[in-house]
Amino acid sequence: MTSDAPSPSPPAKVAGPAAETVRASGVAVLAAFVKNFPQKPGVYRMINAAGDVLYVGKAKNIKKRVGSYLHIDRMPLRLQRMVFDTHVCEVVITHTEAEALLLESNLIKQLKPRYNILLRDDKSFPYVMIVGGHAYPRIVKHRGARAKGNEYFGPFASAGAVNHTLATLQKVFLLRSCNDAVFTNRTRPCLLFQIKRCSAPCVSRISEPDYADLVRQAREFLTGDSRALQTELARRMDAASAELHFEAAATFRDRIRAMTTLQAHQDINVTSLGEADVIALHRAGGHSCVQVFFFRGGQNFGNRAYFPSHAADDTDGDIIEAFIGQFYDSFAPPREILINVAPPNQPLLEEALTLKAGRTVAISTPQRGDRRKLVDHAEINAREALLRRLAENTAQRKLLEGTAEVFSLAAAPERIEVYDNSHISGTHMVGAMIVAGPGGPMKNAYRKFNIKTVDLAPGDDYGAMREVLTRRFARAQKEDPERKLGQWPDLVLLDGGLGQLNAGLKVLADLGISDLCVAGIAKGPDRNAGHEQFFMPGREPFMLPPNHPVLYFLQRLRDEAHRFAITAHRAKRSKAIGQSLLDEVSGIGASRKKALLRHFGSAKDVAAAGLQDLKTVSGISAAMAKKIYDHFHSGS
Repeated sequence: MTSDAPSPSPPAKVAGPAAETVRASGVAVLAAFVKNFPQKPGVYRMINAAGDVLYVGKAKNIKKRVGSYLHIDRMPLRLQRMVFDTHVCEVVITHTEAEALLLESNLIKQLKPRYNILLRDDKSFPYVMIVGGHAYPRIVKHRGARAKGNEYFGPFASAGAVNHTLATLQKVFLLRSCNDAVFTNRTRPCLLFQIKRCSAPCVSRISEPDYADLVRQAREFLTGDSRALQTELARRMDAASAELHFEAAATFRDRIRAMTTLQAHQDINVTSLGEADVIALHRAGGHSCVQVFFFRGGQNFGNRAYFPSHAADDTDGDIIEAFIGQFYDSFAPPREILINVAPPNQPLLEEALTLKAGRTVAISTPQRGDRRKLVDHAEINAREALLRRLAENTAQRKLLEGTAEVFSLAAAPERIEVYDNSHISGTHMVGAMIVAGPGGPMKNAYRKFNIKTVDLAPGDDYGAMREVLTRRFARAQKEDPERKLGQWPDLVLLDGGLGQLNAGLKVLADLGISDLCVAGIAKGPDRNAGHEQFFMPGREPFMLPPNHPVLYFLQRLRDEAHRFAITAHRAKRSKAIGQSLLDEVSGIGASRKKALLRHFGSAKDVAAAGLQDLKTVSGISAAMAKKIYDHFHSGS
């Protein structure tokens, strides 16, 4: 539901004698909307005159909650500024407050309002997946959307953690990891069978019932029933040994050892803990760190640190409540969540997570015992991670200040953009932009550009750079003309010498941009790192001393841009290699392409075929044959 109340003009930001006028006008903006708001649970959004969402909040009573913002004198300056900037207030009514909490978390992650506590890292977690729909299921790492019919175990904190677990699972349960195409076409066991990492179902070295039993054991192990499984394997080892089947007994022994190794990678004995996440918050220096440990089946699946963005006056409970709401927006919460700080609305948070998971989710703040030790351990890790982060930020700030000095900037740059191109003999040319700031690389701001200029000469790096910069800054002018959204850099670095610099300056001049600091960075005469030359308009080319810390910093930025450009180029080249001439013909799907290739032998022969020959292919109608023929002969 969106209010139809009138929209007063946004208050101007002024100081001094006119401040009371601004105050009254800012309050009037909300007062005009609140009159028509219902007294029901829901979510409200504060929106400024430019259409940007300033704040997303939930309430049990929308009218009462939004009405509290009319008492401007009782709020901190931060929220006063938010009220002053509010031009429109929109609401969505929900059935319950728990639903409002879930919707609030979804909107905060999607819209990233500046006045909300924000979870910055939204990278998905890896899982162990047992692929269904096959007589011999395979076990692999998975990240992303889930498909029906497969089984997922996790989450794991990192790819390294899930890779280690998979390697051990291969030793213990001998499940296949190859794709179905490889599995179908094997005529003899692969190397994994030779090193006892697979049971070779592809060549019938194991029966389907026996393989199904291995899958069952792996499932039990991943869901926490490892003790019973270990006992079963020990019984089988003893029985094989008693029957003098020593090779089979040794296999069972090796599997037990591998399982014990995996179980031993825990800092604290948590055999009583089933499916749980341990979350701890630590604050220092106006910043905070939230550390999350994942425990599944009594095993530590790793941990990850988060550094949420929040205001100085936000309480620990507010921060951890906002974190939990956003954190479990993208995947199901576990049955138990252990925390070191109780959120202000804990029963409501439990209700919302239970609603999302479809089963009971309990949140607790343990005071003693093994669970308290786990929380204390997570808090220690949060403190250490935050100290490292603050130290890194301090060092990064010094490097940025040094960069400002080198390039004669008025202040330390908040955003540095570095550009590079990559190609092989002019083919599959790609441009790349990487971004760095006070917090280090800003990878969510990285961009790649597929070069689209038709008449560009092969290997024309200057032309490619012109296209990249034109597209980049023309878009910035369109989307952020007043430079208030943080899309404009303080420093632009171009990988190359004077030619690249002149190409970049020409683009900016054509766009009417004259206030950006642009520099070129090129390797010295011998193309050795450490002898870089820097080019700037109005200055002679210069070099920095070989041990200058800013030189190392700029080298790392240049190398990161080079790495990103090469990665994008290789991906484009690999995709092109996998493409066929037939992919360019609209209406040609997998089955028709297969029929054509079987009939003619290659895509090249299809392109050279006559119309009558195309009509003879099974599955190709006369109309489709004409379409294919016209596609390849339109220029003849």
